[in-house]
Amino acid sequence: MSELDIRPADGVGAYIGGIDLDRDISDAALASMRQTLGDYGVLFFRDQNLSPEGHIKMAERFGGINVNRFFGHVEGYPQIAEVRKEPEQRSNIGGNWHTDHSYDEIPAMGSILVARELPNRGGDTVFANMFSAFESLSDGLKETLMGLRAVHSSRHVFGDKSRYQTENSDLGDRLGNTDAARQDAVHPVVIRHPISGRRALYINSGFTTHFDGWTAAESQPLLNYLVRHATRPEHIHKFCWQPGSIAFWDNRATWHYAINDYHGQRRLMHRITVQGDALAA
Repeated sequence: MSELDIRPADGVGAYIGGIDLDRDISDAALASMRQTLGDYGVLFFRDQNLSPEGHIKMAERFGGINVNRFFGHVEGYPQIAEVRKEPEQRSNIGGNWHTDHSYDEIPAMGSILVARELPNRGGDTVFANMFSAFESLSDGLKETLMGLRAVHSSRHVFGDKSRYQTENSDLGDRLGNTDAARQDAVHPVVIRHPISGRRALYINSGFTTHFDGWTAAESQPLLNYLVRHATRPEHIHKFCWQPGSIAFWDNRATWHYAINDYHGQRRLMHRITVQGDALAA
């Protein structure tokens, strides 16, 4: 068995010690990390020295790499997306509650984010637990949601009519390829997690547009309620980035939100997204 040090975090996630991710990950450690990811939703690591090559190798142990269509890539490493904000820029990437790639017909399994350059204050990421968000709903609302499917889209976020394109945002030099933003997918609102078997809420305020068969106007009040409920304090954990920090989250079990509170400073992160499987209700 793996001898990883696993310490559950408040709200969501677990802190993992006893491993050097830049070295070969044993089969036992891999199995332990996979199960812990399914149980807790996010793996937090400290004091790592993960090279780009090691980042790619780690991701490939968990599955194929889903190359992002819209982010800039790290020079020489097209598998690694660059999540960057310069001192003169005001907008950040990921500054709302979302889960990555839910607009794909087969959404991403997870994302591995590595800190490269950090501001001397701020820039934390908040995660929300979609297991406990669903489990803490009333039985009546659970029953209603388990009969619903929702539409997710990339068009309004990354397309040529997206907010960053129409409101003169400074995200334009960091996001692109607007012609590729043609993804629309319909997923169950409540999924059965493939590792833990627990039910999880699967909508998000970033990419979910409406419930299938409902209008956007009909959908919005319930979507708004679910966002407020899912982001209550008992469901969330704020991860404070430090040099050598890594977060590996399960996109099927969590949301995340990058806090934009470090204007005038640079923040550079490297992200790899791991391919997943079709979602089951």
